[in-house]
Amino acid sequence: MADFISNLLFVFQRLNWISVLDIFLVAAIFFGLLYSLRDTQAMALLRGMIFLFVLLALLTSLVALPAFSWLISNALPALLLAIPVIFAPEIRRALERIGRAGAFVPAASNDSHSGTEQAIHAIVSASARLSARQHGALIVLQRLDSLEAFVETGVRMQARVTPELLLQVFYPNTPLHDGAAIIADGKLVAAACVMPLSSSGILNRSPERQMGLRHRAALGISEATDAVAVVVSEETGSISVAHSGRMIRRIDPERLENILMAFYRPMTTPQRGFFERFFPNLFHHKDKDR
Repeated sequence: MADFISNLLFVFQRLNWISVLDIFLVAAIFFGLLYSLRDTQAMALLRGMIFLFVLLALLTSLVALPAFSWLISNALPALLLAIPVIFAPEIRRALERIGRAGAFVPAASNDSHSGTEQAIHAIVSASARLSARQHGALIVLQRLDSLEAFVETGVRMQARVTPELLLQVFYPNTPLHDGAAIIADGKLVAAACVMPLSSSGILNRSPERQMGLRHRAALGISEATDAVAVVVSEETGSISVAHSGRMIRRIDPERLENILMAFYRPMTTPQRGFFERFFPNLFHHKDKDR
């Protein structure tokens, strides 16, 4: 115990501001890594890898196993090279967030902002009526990231957003009711668009299992881009909003309008903070699934 205390004091005596900065940078890297992997299937994989490494370290240090130690020492470089392949989706998502965080946000004009507000009112009205009729719907609102790649998968429309148009698009058994409707610059750009499915485990841990492909697609597009997705459940008629890999569920039309207006209000400002855009959930509290 005395040796441990003396060694600890020796370490603290050698600390300076460069050492503190060095430790802070390493801690920030690990924090960013764990934050980007939160609520994903990769988190369970990471825990398994850490447990395996600790177990192998204990076996090689406590017991003399020459052949086993040789195998581990030669296999470790291959495992390190496999990490970027295993965590490729999470690494890509983190790099996309860094790219979006460093981008300049132009100030929105009055005309475009007015068009966005009119589109939001139409979406809220249509969502309320779709919810009352229990007609499923998935509406994706573009923000900074372009959704052109997803627009190509659907039917182009370039129409003014109205509640009646959205009701017709998502009427059951019509040609356009499957897939997502994409809203950009206050217009319904395309319908019946194919969205990527979520790779996170949020929906699997939900106490309710009524969330199907629409909710997974809403989370998927929110993980791949900075878009906002509005979902109306076909089974329960509940309204949900997905953004940045998070979903707010069971909201009423008034709250839906407030949420959408809050998402688009920062678009009129010249620029947002780097950390606020890279870690949005640290600055904007979002309800979790209950």
